[in-house]
Amino acid sequence: QVQLVESGGGLVQAGGSLRLSCAASGLTFIAYSMGWFRQAPGKEREFVSAISGNGESTYYSDSVKGRFTISRENAKNTVYLQVNSVKTEDTAVYYCAAKAGRFVRNWYDSRIYKYWGQGAQVTVSS
Repeated sequence: QVQLVESGGGLVQAGGSLRLSCAASGLTFIAYSMGWFRQAPGKEREFVSAISGNGESTYYSDSVKGRFTISRENAKNTVYLQVNSVKTEDTAVYYCAAKAGRFVRNWYDSRIYKYWGQGAQVTVSS
């Protein structure tokens, strides 16, 4: 069966960096567009970033643009989220998600993603 496993979360000071990884199994990875979402306590899940199957197209929410970078290594079935210049408001559980095929316009819509990881906690201290 399909599994997405996030890693790399933890406690980081404001202004610091970390890298989240999401290892996928049970699917033809290159055929899937991938996304990162996050959910802070008491808030709804929100889109963070997405990447096409071949890695040529990337998308970011306005709140992370310029600070976060999404990438993927199809040979390793892994998608990454490099998180730089973190802010306390970045504290959340971060989820990776997989969508079969290409994005059309709605890469930010969680409903188009079929598979989800269990999440990785990122806590930013001030």
